Amino acid sequence: MDPPLTSAHVAFRDEARAWLADHVPDLPPPGSPEAFEQHVSWERELHEAGFQALHWPEEYGGRGADVVTQAIFEEEYVRADGPDRVTVLGTNLLAPTLFAHGTDAQRQRWLPDILAARTIWSQGFSEPDAGSDLASLRTRAERDGDDLVVNGQKIWTSYGAYADWIFALVRTSNFSAPRADSTPDGPTKHAGITFVAIDLRSDGVEVRPIIQLDGHAGFSEVFFTDVRVPIDQVIGEIDDGWPVAMTTLAAERDAPAAPPARYERDLRDLIDIARAVGLDTDDVVRDRIAGLHVRVECYRHQAAATVATLAAGGSLGDGASVTKLLWSELERDLYAFGLELLGAHGEVLDDRAPLRDVAGWHSRYWYARAATIYAGTSEIQRNILARRVLALPKA
Repeated sequence: MDPPLTSAHVAFRDEARAWLADHVPDLPPPGSPEAFEQHVSWERELHEAGFQALHWPEEYGGRGADVVTQAIFEEEYVRADGPDRVTVLGTNLLAPTLFAHGTDAQRQRWLPDILAARTIWSQGFSEPDAGSDLASLRTRAERDGDDLVVNGQKIWTSYGAYADWIFALVRTSNFSAPRADSTPDGPTKHAGITFVAIDLRSDGVEVRPIIQLDGHAGFSEVFFTDVRVPIDQVIGEIDDGWPVAMTTLAAERDAPAAPPARYERDLRDLIDIARAVGLDTDDVVRDRIAGLHVRVECYRHQAAATVATLAAGGSLGDGASVTKLLWSELERDLYAFGLELLGAHGEVLDDRAPLRDVAGWHSRYWYARAATIYAGTSEIQRNILARRVLALPKA
């Protein structure tokens, strides 16, 4: 990474690199109960070694590491071929939301179990009729004494099949659908939404895993029927959950969520594919690989700029939309070109495959189809940049 490293950063990088070299396991994708449990066990080992959630404050079990140290670890984790992290929704999305908007009691209640991988969290934002347009959500909650009573449905809940808790958005006032003339920045559409944490073992919760094209249950539908949620599980204020959700989404879109080393690794795999199928000397193929190399470098510089901004005490702001656009569209195009190069070889998923992990490449390709949708579609990111950064007029 580009920011100058202090001697402490260099020492940490050496420590992390040595530990990861000795401990990183070779795990299957976390799409079955058995594989998921293996991932959980691995992340408990990470916690015991002090590498889980380095950026958290020390009072909550982290190392209180600066953003540069955190970025170093994520880079080294990818370079060591570390497995996908199943606690990421808790450690990287809910935790910063709690730090910004939660009460001390909520932090003390949930953060230790997240850190130790004792509880797994899912994200309940999307609905069948409210994906990127979150404010159109129809899951509702009504106050009854000291509880909210939740009814509705969430979909596309990552790790929902195995999660213990879900953080979700529910409509607590103005139960009717948003007016057609509501604007994305207007008060009508975004008011009356509440950010709430729900125990998935509560009465009235039904989780239906969705088996994806790669055969894994990475997502689930979650149905709520008269689910009682104590008021002390509301994060932020009732009816004012929109700014809480924006904190979560900014954390999801930022550079540390997608280390540049990941795309440098995948680009090397892409070059290996070209060599394996005998197209590495083809001028068109070389030109397209060069184009992807330029995009990987652009993303690396964007990520470094983000780290430098955060290290200087700045905030992510709307620049997170630039970051999200770069990594999500790069990811989509890189994996798609890999499968295009593989052609019929891409259907060979056993030891005869021309690449060491064609099955893994397939899995990343399918997941990348979602990259330009989750955390806000590319269209949403461009709208944010057009209106809030460039101040362009609305159509």
